[in-house]
Amino acid sequence: MTQFLPPNLLALFAPRDPIPYLPPLEKLPHEKHHNQPYCGIAPYIREFEDPRDAPPPTRAETREERMERKRREKIERRQQEVETELKMWDPHNDPNAQGDAFKTLFVARVNYDTTESKLRREFEVYGPIKRIHMVYSKRSGKPRGYAFIEYEHERDMHSAYKHADGKKIDGRRVLVDVERGRTVKGWRPRRLGGGLGGTRRGGADVNIRHSGRDDTSRYDERDRDRDRERERRERSRERDKERERRRSRSRDRRRRSRSRDKDERRRSRERSKDKDRDRKRRSSRSRERARRERERKEELRGSGGGGDMAEPSEAGDAPPDDGPPGELGPDGPDGPEEKGRDRDRERRRSHRSERERRRDRDRDRDREHKRGERGGERGRDEARGGGGGGQDNGLEGLGNDGRDMYMESEGGDGYLAPENGYLMEAAPE
Repeated sequence: MTQFLPPNLLALFAPRDPIPYLPPLEKLPHEKHHNQPYCGIAPYIREFEDPRDAPPPTRAETREERMERKRREKIERRQQEVETELKMWDPHNDPNAQGDAFKTLFVARVNYDTTESKLRREFEVYGPIKRIHMVYSKRSGKPRGYAFIEYEHERDMHSAYKHADGKKIDGRRVLVDVERGRTVKGWRPRRLGGGLGGTRRGGADVNIRHSGRDDTSRYDERDRDRDRERERRERSRERDKERERRRSRSRDRRRRSRSRDKDERRRSRERSKDKDRDRKRRSSRSRERARRERERKEELRGSGGGGDMAEPSEAGDAPPDDGPPGELGPDGPDGPEEKGRDRDRERRRSHRSERERRRDRDRDRDREHKRGERGGERGRDEARGGGGGGQDNGLEGLGNDGRDMYMESEGGDGYLAPENGYLMEAAPE
């Protein structure tokens, strides 16, 4: 199958050329001996240059020296440029310097985003403005940060010179000065080595903050106003914090009070529900006793003994005085079932809280006290009126045993208490 492969693949299986024969070496390299021994550089000294003919060594310039040299060269170059420009500088013949120099105001450190209309609005408060000239860069066309404002009256320029220095426009505090190029002899601009006037002497240690104006008290007053405003804001913040703390404490107290009131209302509702439930239970038991009594009377009447018995007037009338209620039999009102209910009722009464019992005792004591006061007043009235002029209040028939008399007038199974008007069950015998 290999004979069918192309030549380029058959070349991959071709054998390599045989290794050529080389005659063996007589001696190995480490077996050979050097006939000439090693030597130093002494034989070659005569080939070196004579030190007397060599040039003196040159000293290289360090980095600090190079920077200092460049700085000096720059200062010298700048001094030459300033001298050249001073020879050509003439503010009186400047085409851009127009108008009256004594009515012109110089404004520097202006924000680059401030427009001419903004400057006009800010400086028109001191008087009418005749002309505003903002200086722009000749190469880039961007504002340089200063301008010249010419007023119509010299007094307006003086007013702006005194009051507008240090005014903040668009977030930057501007510098205001008079035009000194045409008014002060020998004055030079900053680019020619001059300054911004006698009030701008140098750095922050010797420089006046705003300007050396006559009415410096205005700036002191402004600083005092700023300090007072800052203190007022701090006190206001402290008062707000204290007010917020008091409000939070008041909210907590109201929340706790509402929680206590809610718990008290819930307990009161539960007590009212328990009282209503007990009242309904007692009324149902009273109706059940009356029904059983009527059935018993009807049975007795049907058996032949009902001719001599009186008809009950209503469902709650007392049973006849034939004997105690316990002798009616196991099915009567005092049967085992009724005794169990009485025990449950006594157990529930014993489970009342101490506070309710104390409140009931206080209420009973107050009622007894008031009843005794009314009885004493009634006795005094009868003594004064001879016993015939007293007022009839419906309670004259009640003596010391008035409560017992009232109880005897009701049914035997329950009585209507004169204190609260509730239908109460009689205590078990």
